[in-house]
Amino acid sequence: MNLIQVPTYADLSRVAADLICTAVAHNPRSAIVVATGDTPMGAYVELAQRHALGQFDSAHLRVFQLDAYWGLPPDDARSLYGWMWRSFLQPLHISDAQVTRLKGDAADPAAVCAAYDAAVAQVAGFDVSILGLGPNGHLGFNEPPSPADAPTRMVNLTEASIASNARYWGGREHVPPQALTCGMAPLLAAKQTLLLVSGARKRHILQQTLSGPITPEVPASLLRLANHVTVIADQAALGG
Repeated sequence: MNLIQVPTYADLSRVAADLICTAVAHNPRSAIVVATGDTPMGAYVELAQRHALGQFDSAHLRVFQLDAYWGLPPDDARSLYGWMWRSFLQPLHISDAQVTRLKGDAADPAAVCAAYDAAVAQVAGFDVSILGLGPNGHLGFNEPPSPADAPTRMVNLTEASIASNARYWGGREHVPPQALTCGMAPLLAAKQTLLLVSGARKRHILQQTLSGPITPEVPASLLRLANHVTVIADQAALGG
């Protein structure tokens, strides 16, 4: 696990965009799994600016949705697919045909998850995984405990995740209690992982991720067992 320490969130966003651009330049058909949440948004703005300048080619990317609240149609304001579309897909002119979704409004969640894992296998796994760090150490919605071999599946959200997500939607009563999430198994098998961590509120869980016990109780700590993981953290998250 490689740690890149940066002074500010703006630096974090720029460095993350640099690494994504380098990976895609090396492999224009990269399969990328994309997180929402606050922290990756700056990197996506950077990518959109570079795309507009002709410096980032997204035409052949294969994009995978990381997670989805269960029971929401894509036009719901809380839809994580909608958030991904607004922040990543639309600015980079990525077509629907390039995207593998986790459809939170499908009738059979098990079938959706099995089809997703099959699609990941078809592209020989993720080339780039863009992740944020949950306050309880979750990656996507792999809530603790999540073992390293956990597949893509439907999960019950923990109270910590519901409380963390409440700020996006105007209160915890608006956060769906279940979600679909890309599993730990495909995430840990990614050829390159970027874990983006910003802000003082992530300081404790970042320390656990980097140097605490490697345990399913802190799913992000399992990244220390994976190859080619880069943590980009700003000074607020690192402390000191």
